[in-house]
Amino acid sequence: MKATEARLLPFLQKSPQFIIPIYQRTYSWTEKQCRQLWDDILRAGASDSIAVHFIGSIVYVERDQSQVTHQAPLLVIDGQQRLTTVTLLLEALARAVGDAEPVDGFSAAKLRHYYLCNPLESGERFFKLILSQTDNGSLRSFIKQADQPPVPSVRLTQNFKLFSTLLASQNGDLAPVCRGLAKLMVVDVALTRGQDNPQFIFESMNSTGKELTQADLIRNFILMGLEPDLQTRLYEDYWRPMEHDFGQEAYGTQFDSFMRHYLTVRTGEIPRERDVYEVFKDYSRTTNVQAAGIEALVKEIRAFARYFCALALGAETDPALSLAFHDLRELKVDVAYPFLLELYHDYAGGALSAAEFVTAVRLAEAYVFRRAICAIPTNSMNKTFATLGRVLRKDRYLESIQANLLLLPSYRRFPTDEEFRRDLQTRDLYHFRSRSYWLRRLENHGRKERVPVEEYSIEHILPQNPDLPVAWRQALGEDWVGIQERWLHTLGNLTLTGYNAEYSDRPFAEKRDMPGGFRESPLKLNAGLGQTEAWNESSIQYRAGRLAEQALGVWAAPTLDAATVSAYRPTKVSVSSGYTITDHPNLLAPGQRELFEAFRKEVLALDPCVTESFMKLYVAYKAETNFVDVVPMATRMRLTLNMPFAEIYDPKKMCRDLTNIGRWGNGDADISYTSLDQLPYIMGIVRQSYEYQMGDGGEA
Repeated sequence: MKATEARLLPFLQKSPQFIIPIYQRTYSWTEKQCRQLWDDILRAGASDSIAVHFIGSIVYVERDQSQVTHQAPLLVIDGQQRLTTVTLLLEALARAVGDAEPVDGFSAAKLRHYYLCNPLESGERFFKLILSQTDNGSLRSFIKQADQPPVPSVRLTQNFKLFSTLLASQNGDLAPVCRGLAKLMVVDVALTRGQDNPQFIFESMNSTGKELTQADLIRNFILMGLEPDLQTRLYEDYWRPMEHDFGQEAYGTQFDSFMRHYLTVRTGEIPRERDVYEVFKDYSRTTNVQAAGIEALVKEIRAFARYFCALALGAETDPALSLAFHDLRELKVDVAYPFLLELYHDYAGGALSAAEFVTAVRLAEAYVFRRAICAIPTNSMNKTFATLGRVLRKDRYLESIQANLLLLPSYRRFPTDEEFRRDLQTRDLYHFRSRSYWLRRLENHGRKERVPVEEYSIEHILPQNPDLPVAWRQALGEDWVGIQERWLHTLGNLTLTGYNAEYSDRPFAEKRDMPGGFRESPLKLNAGLGQTEAWNESSIQYRAGRLAEQALGVWAAPTLDAATVSAYRPTKVSVSSGYTITDHPNLLAPGQRELFEAFRKEVLALDPCVTESFMKLYVAYKAETNFVDVVPMATRMRLTLNMPFAEIYDPKKMCRDLTNIGRWGNGDADISYTSLDQLPYIMGIVRQSYEYQMGDGGEA
């Protein structure tokens, strides 16, 4: 490696050509980064006291360390975002100066011939900078001052327009821009092919630009070290089609999430978002992946990317599946994607029919919606869906899914019809996160001719106005305030209408009988309102009960007989450590026994899935895994907590950081108590560890 300081413009002038390798990410700077560069350039150009302004490194591979003394293209390892952005600004500046030369060397002709192109070359060699396929057509069009390609680069066109606007705002005073550009400095880092490790350097660079995504790192890890021919083929056959399927915007915002879901399917564990790249490297080095080879891995990633685009980006072509995926997206059920990706893989392979797949998607949707209505905490759902695929019997695919959903323990349970029916009638559905979702699903269930719900307004039959008109007060009775508070935003009082403004606060009879009123409404949600005589508490409750009964069919629970479900119930294998409470004399001591019994009663009551195991030196309590262990002490009860110390909310500062400290039990923190009065606070801390484990670190 050889690194030297260099002024950016002379560096560009003497460099023959920069090529962005195919494994590099596409251009990704946003307006924020471009405005920062613009402000830095103007500040440097307007002040004589600023001699230079450093903007980062340009790292490239060449055949020797002579640094730009030959005409071979330079392969850029780091710095493409800065190179591309400065190129856009230089082209915009060339157009803005026209026939003028505000500063010596900054005429339009000199800007283009020195920094943007090689005027004596033709074809690819004409351009100073060659970008990836997504961006290269747009950059060429700018340099050639030609029309943009049919699918232009979104970021390039946005940022070129931004620089053109900023230059125009200078009202002809372009000298500060030119002087600022002349002061830009970079570190010119030349790598020697065959000696330096581009991948290691790439990972180690602390860029001053936009942070690399996990997907950027993964793509570079896969492609960078390959022979050029294989590198090009894998990119053209697999990676480039993925970029195309995602689209420019979604590739930048969704690909990291996709890779996280893919790794969850393949490893059975949910990687933290910041650890996706490291987990991928570990996975790629496993025996099975190594045996199959790099092309098989990239091919599979490409297949799963297609499934993800169908699920998450609306690319599904099967009408029934497309509609089911749409409903799932509107409900925001990203946590189900690992499970559904595995199902899609089996569907694509013929192990699951389209009809069965639709039913499975609807079951996932019902599971999530019912739990939301019943206000069951959501932090365990990601682990539920991540592990569900592991327990399926794929020779009885759909039955297996239904049975395992029904067997989920209470904290993860599939709410029963009775529970769902009850809570749906009383829940505030007007402020539900996806209120258009549940209204549309209720209205269109069973319809072949679907109603465009988005064209209608949500109507409160009993108005929202806290100062109800006299007619409404009389209809509701003396408790009209309480009735309005209890039932205003609930299922029985909400509907759809195209006449929201006309209805206003009119009495119910007028809403019912006016032109376009409830009596004439073609909507299923309004069925029966035309025959209702008065609107009061009993009317709201009756309609809520009727709609809730319909909802049981819309968000249907699995329907299997008890014998079938029982056949899927896992046989509990008692794994005894051989130890009992008698092996822990500290737990039997006066006072200590009382502390322990009170604690174990509380911790076992957290959920039926919590188990207790006496070990040689501690007592373990686990759900998915150990979340708290009791380490008996002579004068106190000590608990170790299996969660990061930094993530514990402990306002009384009772917890102790055990990170990198040897200890009995599992976890990075501990807490002790000596009296029953402390137990409520202690259980608040223990519950955090339990929920952390059930929710896989709290990341949904």
